[in-house]
Amino acid sequence: MPRSLRLLLLLLPLLVPVGSLGVLLVSAWLIGHTARGRIFTGDPARLPPDAPEIGLVLGTSKRTAGGWANPHFENRIAAAARLYHAGRVKHLIVSGDNGTRGYNEPADMRAALVARGVPDSAITGDYAGFRTLDSMVRARKIFGQTRLLIVTDPFHADRAVFLARHQGIDALAFASEPVELRYSLKTRVREYLADAKACLDIFILRTKPRFLGPPVELRVP
Repeated sequence: MPRSLRLLLLLLPLLVPVGSLGVLLVSAWLIGHTARGRIFTGDPARLPPDAPEIGLVLGTSKRTAGGWANPHFENRIAAAARLYHAGRVKHLIVSGDNGTRGYNEPADMRAALVARGVPDSAITGDYAGFRTLDSMVRARKIFGQTRLLIVTDPFHADRAVFLARHQGIDALAFASEPVELRYSLKTRVREYLADAKACLDIFILRTKPRFLGPPVELRVP
């Protein structure tokens, strides 16, 4: 066996993780760069005066695997309701997973928002937002939106804006209150993998959403 081939075989166990780490870092940098200056937190008054008036609330489970109230869900709902009551959004699209009869993230989000005083008429459900990519494509192609204010967790906001902008949406994000690290560490670590997958979906695979369907007109006052 040639010496160069033996050397390559010896280095292969090192090259694979190093290469994978490089892909993760580059993906995270690219997504962060695309979303730079477009993420807002805290007081809705910090949003620019011309911020989009349609909010897109990204879904997550109402309950954790252990049956407890999911703080990611609670914080996103609180942020969305705060935006509405501050007059910064006129209508909210709640986009999430409704893949089985007994699991309905958009319905849970709608009920939680109504419980916080948001009128039912100001909420539209997107029941096929199985992934962030699906939610963004559908916001553009089904709901006809070219400007959006995305509501999600801080660690998720960059990727959401990145995917939205690659669908032709002029997007900002209003990040919900961060969940304590002890409750969100695994989710935050997974986000680095999700960043790489997002870049793969956009630049290589040209991934399509699971479902599209007929256009839906939003009734905004």
